[in-house]
Amino acid sequence: MIRINRETDYATAILGVMAEGPGERFSTTWLADRRGLPPATVSKILKQLVHAGLLESHRGSKGGYSLARPAEEISIAEVVRAIEGPIALTDCIEGGGEACQYSPYCVISSNWSRINDAFHRALEGVSIKDMSQPLSPEHPSLRGIDIRIKTAVS
Repeated sequence: MIRINRETDYATAILGVMAEGPGERFSTTWLADRRGLPPATVSKILKQLVHAGLLESHRGSKGGYSLARPAEEISIAEVVRAIEGPIALTDCIEGGGEACQYSPYCVISSNWSRINDAFHRALEGVSIKDMSQPLSPEHPSLRGIDIRIKTAVS
């Protein structure tokens, strides 16, 4: 099963709250209370997001954390990379030919690469702003989804 880890899910939820107040500064405690998460977990996630350049940290009495860019410019792919590392669905995507003893004979790794690229583009196409509100049926990522689902089920 391909699964986004819990911290990435939390990071997305925290950033979604922050997207509702562009330009505001948020404390770790306030974000933890708002999302119902342990403050230590929120602190760890915020530090990772600062390190990745998605948040800015501000010191002092009016300190806290703020988005480094507008929420519509921060993609889910960036959040995944910040918390989990590179997006790679298989070892051969991340490690190249050295990742597998069968790589000299493999005929499917290029197809996995295509699938990984499509997955990456899908994550790049959804922003934190998108995640802070329900997607409208007109959102580009949902266009034709009913047709794709019907085709896949048929």
